[in-house]
Amino acid sequence: MDKHLGVTMIFWKRLLITVLVMLATSFIISAFWKSAFSMIIPSYIAGVVAGLSALPVWEILRRIKPKKEKNLDSTNR
Repeated sequence: MDKHLGVTMIFWKRLLITVLVMLATSFIISAFWKSAFSMIIPSYIAGVVAGLSALPVWEILRRIKPKKEKNLDSTNR
């Protein structure tokens, strides 16, 4: 059961980071759009931009492997 817990934790960390990147991208694009065009960005454009920003972030985070824990009970010191 502990093996699966480590994988699940990594999944939720990736998901949280990806959602935060999507929100930050959407906020930045919204501010840029409002200053450039003096109107609110359409929601479908904000969703597309945020979704496209999530794809490379998810792929990069997927390649990061979890660190292996050191065995502190080892007799080889």
